[in-house]
Amino acid sequence: MSNEQKIIAERQATIAAIPLLGAGFRVLVACEESQTVCKAFRRYGFDAYSCDLLPCSGGHPEWHIQGNVFDIINDGWDCMIAHPECTRLTVAANKYYKPEYADRFPTINEDRETAVNFFMKIANAPIRKIAIENPIGIMSTRYKKPTQVIQPYWFGDTERKGTCLWLKNLPKLIPTNMVKPEIIIHKSGRTDSKLHFETLKLPREERRKARSKTFEGIAQAMVEQWGVSIACT
Repeated sequence: MSNEQKIIAERQATIAAIPLLGAGFRVLVACEESQTVCKAFRRYGFDAYSCDLLPCSGGHPEWHIQGNVFDIINDGWDCMIAHPECTRLTVAANKYYKPEYADRFPTINEDRETAVNFFMKIANAPIRKIAIENPIGIMSTRYKKPTQVIQPYWFGDTERKGTCLWLKNLPKLIPTNMVKPEIIIHKSGRTDSKLHFETLKLPREERRKARSKTFEGIAQAMVEQWGVSIACT
């Protein structure tokens, strides 16, 4: 057994030994309407709440705060896991910032600065333990390099999606179940993840929601590995 496997086993044993490990600890899952992460922490007794401008789609409105996260960010949280809107932070659409697209996207640069400022307010929140999740994008230079970059297929989901984590007083996530990612190969030779390909034809808002949802394996790793850190350190 490798050292990393031993660490995972120890953390899983701690959670198994204390079913309500998170009792009394408050976790804010910012910018989450799906409630995937919120429900994972709730399963282990954490007083976890999702927060988003949209109503929740996870089936537990009693665990959801619909509104501006900055209205509640000072309410005594032990940990915050945040998923800031990435549309203007990702590098995937960088070409649209060129002058030739100015008529099509007249406010795109202002929108990017608004997104950067939102991200930085989250990063500087007065909460002892913070994790910020975002795709590979401009915050690696506008803020700092992420603590780590993870993949869903490290945690049992067969998707390929490089995901950055900026961590404050939380350990790096250790892979729990390495599987082979499902890759779509186009005639041109270009490759695509299965989720990205299957959501291409969805309406814009549905596509955004589907692609922004945290994978179950990652959510489980968060509570198994960070839950012990929140409750025991």
